[in-house]
Amino acid sequence: MKQVTAVLIGAGLRGADAYASYALRYPNELKIVAVAEPNRERREMLAGLHGIGTDYCYENYESLLAKEKMADCALICTQDRMHYEPVMTALEKGYHVLVEKPMSPEREEIMEMGRAAKKYDRILSVCHVLRYSPFFVKLKELLECGKIGELVSIQHIESVGYWHQAHSFVRGNWSDGRTASPMILQKCCHDMDILLWLSDSHCTRISSFGSLKYFKKENAPEDAPKYCLDGCRHRDACPYYAPRFYLEHPSRGDLYRAVSLDTGRKSLLRALEKGPYGRCVFQCGNNVVDHQVVNIEFENQVTASFTMCAFTDKCERVINLMGTGGQIRGNMESGEIEIMDFASSDYEKIVLHKTEGGHSGSDEAMMKDFTALIAGLGNEESTSKASMAVESHLMALAAEESRITGKVVCL
Repeated sequence: MKQVTAVLIGAGLRGADAYASYALRYPNELKIVAVAEPNRERREMLAGLHGIGTDYCYENYESLLAKEKMADCALICTQDRMHYEPVMTALEKGYHVLVEKPMSPEREEIMEMGRAAKKYDRILSVCHVLRYSPFFVKLKELLECGKIGELVSIQHIESVGYWHQAHSFVRGNWSDGRTASPMILQKCCHDMDILLWLSDSHCTRISSFGSLKYFKKENAPEDAPKYCLDGCRHRDACPYYAPRFYLEHPSRGDLYRAVSLDTGRKSLLRALEKGPYGRCVFQCGNNVVDHQVVNIEFENQVTASFTMCAFTDKCERVINLMGTGGQIRGNMESGEIEIMDFASSDYEKIVLHKTEGGHSGSDEAMMKDFTALIAGLGNEESTSKASMAVESHLMALAAEESRITGKVVCL
């Protein structure tokens, strides 16, 4: 396999850690040769890690893509509403493209990106990483081999985690659907995609309900200041009190890295004083939902119900597949799958090997697939190619339309 070269557009936590870091672990497969990132500290850190010279470091994607094509592919990991233009320009320039999900919050932009990939005969893969999860790959195999007969219905739950909701969708980059994306698209287009994939059909109708119930100003405790460090007297009773939230909960992973590049205690506290992650969660002006349900009908008469809720301890996905001959229940994070056979009453339990890394190892599996695809000159098919991703994005947008209008939306 030849070494694939890539330019990175957007060196945030997903771009730098989830995707570009693959080049550090497997330098014979992938090399990052240029970076575009407006934040100087992040840009310089990425460049130092990958040995990128200053001539190949750019403050914006326009400057990078204005140059002659310098790599095999472009990894586009900007914010949700900043994907369309660099994707279209990169495809026109001759780059194969891997773009972070969601492709765009705008229906026409999503469709245009899919058409552009065909027009320029380029690979356009979307970071629907769950398709690469050993858990969902196993479920797909079980369905395809008829383990539970013919699939009839799916129940799927995404437990967001109260801490993840507060960090990303209340205080963080995805708190405002007008500047980012609706919650059902940003967080759950993964899940719409998985339901589409497992059902092996096309969506016909969707209905949805949900709202922002808790993280709003009227629910703030009495006399709560705008910033936690301004002397909040409710700190001991509040699970979202910023200093404790970011400094004293190692089980919450590396959320603190979004607060400050310098992760020393003093630097983190300084960043929380007046920074976005130090705000009272009830006074952030956020507007995305904190709970939502979606009902889905597919062409093959399979139905699915999906629930997304912020108010859970764990960040996990739980699924129930019901078929004419049996039932499968599973938990992605634990890797446990239970299979019941109706005719024999046999019970089987599968415990998948726990894979380290983002999305239970799915991030790395996706990068492996993408680099192999590019190295093979595009003669194979991407597991997460844009033509499939477009439909699941449209499902998410239809769900949001239904939530807002109260109508069943036909696709």
